[in-house]
Amino acid sequence: MHTRIVAVTTTAVLGAVALLLPVHSARAGSALRPAVVAHRGASAVAPENTLEAVDRAASLGTLWVENDVQRTRDGELVVVHDDSLRRTTDVEEVFPGRAPWRVKDFTAAEIARLDAGSWFGPDYAGVRVPTLTQYVDRVDRNHQKLLLEIKNPEIYPGIEQEVLKLLGDEGWLDERHLANRLIVQSFSADCLQTVHQLVPAVRIGLLGMPALSDLPRFSVFADQINPSYHALSQAYVAAVHELTGPHGRPMKVFTWTVDDAATARAVAGYGVDGVITDRPDVVRRALYWY
Repeated sequence: MHTRIVAVTTTAVLGAVALLLPVHSARAGSALRPAVVAHRGASAVAPENTLEAVDRAASLGTLWVENDVQRTRDGELVVVHDDSLRRTTDVEEVFPGRAPWRVKDFTAAEIARLDAGSWFGPDYAGVRVPTLTQYVDRVDRNHQKLLLEIKNPEIYPGIEQEVLKLLGDEGWLDERHLANRLIVQSFSADCLQTVHQLVPAVRIGLLGMPALSDLPRFSVFADQINPSYHALSQAYVAAVHELTGPHGRPMKVFTWTVDDAATARAVAGYGVDGVITDRPDVVRRALYWY
């Protein structure tokens, strides 16, 4: 296991060096092309939101990974996207009488028993749902950066404080991480306002595509607007960039979920700052290797 971790870490460092090499800009006035963010890890080639997906992202030279955080019945923060465990685990087989199999209705020990890899493919049989502690530890070991989504905060009162406490305990709220290795995002503006009030130094991304008239009020606490690419335009990206976020810098745009080269180049042409993708290898090749 130690050898495997060292190998993954070395690959991640080499990928980081490659990304720091000078490149021609994909948009006027910028020295760098958009950041590539592995959506739920490299989720096209490994089970989403698992440590294996984090490692695959690292092996592909991807600096940023995105994940989803929810809370168990007994208060453990776990990394899983859906509010139900049904799609990405064998929970129906292990606990057949517990429909609808909501994350919030299971203890951490019960979730730790589940197979979170076989649904994706036989090579991943026995992969587990990671805790947030395990996840951030692996991201740190791989020298990666984290775009952390607080999922369904309305279901989990107080989850903002719990996420921030865990991040602090794991060393993710120090100056180095806060400067360029951590962004917290959510679809809930109320959730993000709470995060900002609790730890103002944390960078914040508001998921969705608010009306242009609403952008100024979100700029008080959000550093980014992170919309789906489907309705995105160059004019919208420019409007976001014209605003100053809570940390005195122009607001940014990370768009999702872009999985093909043509779309990646199109949104890069709009001026986006990050591209969230299930296929970081495809997007990196499209943006950096031509």
